[in-house]
Amino acid sequence: MTLTDVWPLFGLVIRTPRLELRLPTDTEIGSLAQVAADGVHEPGQRPFLTPWAERPPQERARFVAQGTWSSLGGWEPDDWGLGLTVFADGSPLGVVWVSASEFGVRREVSTASWLGLRHHRRGIGTEARLAALTLAFDHLGAAYATSEAFPDNAASIGVSTKLGYEPDGISRDVRDGEVLVSHRLRLGRERWEHNDRSGIEVDGVDACRSLFGVS
Repeated sequence: MTLTDVWPLFGLVIRTPRLELRLPTDTEIGSLAQVAADGVHEPGQRPFLTPWAERPPQERARFVAQGTWSSLGGWEPDDWGLGLTVFADGSPLGVVWVSASEFGVRREVSTASWLGLRHHRRGIGTEARLAALTLAFDHLGAAYATSEAFPDNAASIGVSTKLGYEPDGISRDVRDGEVLVSHRLRLGRERWEHNDRSGIEVDGVDACRSLFGVS
């Protein structure tokens, strides 16, 4: 029996013209952690509600490794978060998260992502999110996808706009004793269908359906 037999998510792979999205091996987690340690955003920027990327390099690396393990260890079909490592030519570039609660009923996912700083501004974020959403909409039957971004996070908002997300109000959270407002964005199936995903392949999803709470 292999690890994929026990945990079929390790056999789930999404491929695009440039990228491969899948769960990392333990060795690859170390390489992914190094990408985070090398930097995720420019100094002075604060794109995340949980300011993990502002921590010292070693703490950033540990945060990424721990997040990878904890998401798998705490997985439940009605409450899951899939952290897909984004690879190009075998090297990790960052992570796209697809998360949901009661997905079998609600058919709604939320997405979040980060890329190593040196991989920004190359269209990788858009391509990686399109790949993850192809899994959600075309293979798992999602009806909606949501995302949130601070008003000054132009890169994240730009990706959402390209893929057809629409404004969905605001959310208010507290970070370091300060109230922060985020733009909520929502993508419905009708607008999703306008996206070209002809160059995207998804393998291994059938064995994972029960883990996502769908048949």
